[in-house]
Amino acid sequence: MDEEAIVKFIGRVVEVKGEESKIEIKPEFCRGLFHLNQFSHLIVLYWLHLRDNENDRGTLRVIPMRHEGAPEMGVFGTRSPSRPNPIGLCVIQLLKLEECVLIVKGLDANVGSPILDVKPYIPRADSIPEAKAPEWTLKGPPT
Repeated sequence: MDEEAIVKFIGRVVEVKGEESKIEIKPEFCRGLFHLNQFSHLIVLYWLHLRDNENDRGTLRVIPMRHEGAPEMGVFGTRSPSRPNPIGLCVIQLLKLEECVLIVKGLDANVGSPILDVKPYIPRADSIPEAKAPEWTLKGPPT
């Protein structure tokens, strides 16, 4: 399992103002946004570029910072930005699509964060009402 992959960033977060952000998609990928505005919500995968260093990539145990009373956990049981592959995931609301720019609400990425992928949020497939999670996850922010 010593394989590596080549990942192409498709865009970048260019602005964050409060809850709203702008994601600029590279021109060569704009055609992939066709009819995306038919969806109210999207799943965005992004590169946690500020955590792309040897120390953060070596983190395997954390205490979730924004969840009061959370116990120490293995990093794969958390949404910690420090992890072997610094990939972030966020479900966001699409407010507007303007050519190659997505104006969104609820993105927890920083300005400059490279975008890996954008997928539509499909309630039938992406919502699992009977899913279980530890009690500590009920406190703190949604992501």
